[in-house]
Amino acid sequence: MRALAVGGHALLVEVSSGEAAQALHAELLRRRADGDLSAEEIVPAARTVLLDGVPDPVRLAERLAAWKIPPLPARTEQAVEIPVRYDGPDLAEVAARWGVPPREVAEIHAATEFRVAFCGFAPGFGYLTGLPSRYDVPRRATPRTAVPAGSVGLAGHYTGVYPRSSPGGWQLIGTTDAVLWDHRREPAALLAPGTRVRFVPAGRS
Repeated sequence: MRALAVGGHALLVEVSSGEAAQALHAELLRRRADGDLSAEEIVPAARTVLLDGVPDPVRLAERLAAWKIPPLPARTEQAVEIPVRYDGPDLAEVAARWGVPPREVAEIHAATEFRVAFCGFAPGFGYLTGLPSRYDVPRRATPRTAVPAGSVGLAGHYTGVYPRSSPGGWQLIGTTDAVLWDHRREPAALLAPGTRVRFVPAGRS
């Protein structure tokens, strides 16, 4: 773990893996809720956690060095269910990489419970982990200039849903009508770091 002061009131903590970042994020939230930590924002990323609005970043970095971060706790709240049609244009290519028929890609993906590791790229976009590493797929060699909103894609070991039309290089395996971001909703984002997520094939109760 390495902690770097960012300006006068923020701290960026670098860790060794995505799992370590998720565990650190959960522990920081717990300590803030218990009154043991003062930070206005705690923002996870792939292998970092940013703490903003920290009174004394240097002192906090010293405290962090002595903390024992427990493993990521199991989430007990109900998973967010996202209905999906497994009809993406890259479904056959993903199936070939996995060495299975296209229908089995849908079965494997829908049988997996995901967790939002962090959010970014666009408002409402969550980077979801959960698939075993043997199902990692590379980004497309040539990104698309426009990916439709609601597209469900894979890249590396992440799954994501495009909240709006945008350029993108993820492998698209399906589509959903779920609204990932709505500024009129509270909260506006359907997904937040730590949220459990399941994809439900269209037509399945």
